Amino acid sequence: MKVVLSYSGGLDTTVAIFLLKERYGFDEVVTVTVDIGQPEEDVKRAEERGKRYADRHYTIDAKDEFVNALFQLVKANGEYEGYVLGTALARPIIAKKVVEIAERENADAIAHGCTGKGNDQLRFENVFYQYGFKIIAPMRELNLTRDWEIRYAKEKGIDVPVTSEKPYSIDENIWSRSVEGGKLEDPTFSTDEIWEWTRDPRNSPDEPEIVKIEFERGIPIAINGERLGGVELIRRLNEIGGRHGIGRNDMIEDRVLGLKSRECYEHPSATILITAHRDLERLVLSRRELKFKRFVEEEWAELVYYGLTNDPLFDALNAFIDKTQERVCGWVKLKLFKGNVMPIARFSEFSLYKPELTSFDTTAIDQRFAEGFSRFHGLQGRIYRKLMKD
Repeated sequence: MKVVLSYSGGLDTTVAIFLLKERYGFDEVVTVTVDIGQPEEDVKRAEERGKRYADRHYTIDAKDEFVNALFQLVKANGEYEGYVLGTALARPIIAKKVVEIAERENADAIAHGCTGKGNDQLRFENVFYQYGFKIIAPMRELNLTRDWEIRYAKEKGIDVPVTSEKPYSIDENIWSRSVEGGKLEDPTFSTDEIWEWTRDPRNSPDEPEIVKIEFERGIPIAINGERLGGVELIRRLNEIGGRHGIGRNDMIEDRVLGLKSRECYEHPSATILITAHRDLERLVLSRRELKFKRFVEEEWAELVYYGLTNDPLFDALNAFIDKTQERVCGWVKLKLFKGNVMPIARFSEFSLYKPELTSFDTTAIDQRFAEGFSRFHGLQGRIYRKLMKD
């Protein structure tokens, strides 16, 4: 029997290679690592471990596909409870690539290293079930703990960079870096040792930096006048924003299962791009478009977080979002300083802001016309108050 394993190269999935043979009786374990912009050394390490421990290994480059999905996220101002959905949006993409290899290998099952307490099991399995595969989840089915896995790895001589003293679970891609587990499971515990992408704002530059982001139809295309491809643009902003301590998030998050978890995220580029995009939308979209889009964005983000991007509602929401983005063209300048991002200027040929109408120094609108409107504004409330007083 043959099983294809979605493989990150970390503790859970490396231990799973051995368990799939020892406990489940598979003759062949094929590992698949999907490159979505995690550090190059992590991809190489996963590839090396996969080739060492599994019967066969595949590494698939999906960075461009992931970035296309991320730019849809920017158009949707995608965030769930303040989390910018880097891991959540990546999972269905990874799962689909694993399915492609499983079909090519004519595998009997697909396996993953998710626990039974997190969200990723749902995000992966929703895709795996869609394509009719049997699913093996050793961590969940064997009810394993992290300490047990660490001991098991030592017994088997498995090379994994996790210890009982520092057992953080880290997930990183081009959009965000998440850290959880270990000492962080105590919500009263705080530490600076977990941050890698972002400088402590106290030690960031003492002079602000101005960054200009250009958009076409809601998609970021240039930084400071330099047109860049999506991968390079995100990486450039991660570097710039990280230098100024932008994009840290230490939060209590509501998982799909109903559990609350403590999650720490770094996402400089995401913070900068979503801030800029929202500001440009305020310039070009009408009040009612903005109001309705907020409802759409919340539902969009929840579908992504729940791993339900194959739901027909997701397509319908994206259709509305894409329609609104036809006019989200122009640029925004932002000031980056000590962990903060502040829009300070913006321009669009589709701007609904008209200085000749708004300025206190023009007479394009006769102010006297507003008196009739003012007389009816709040009328029902005044009637109600008068009745109650009487």
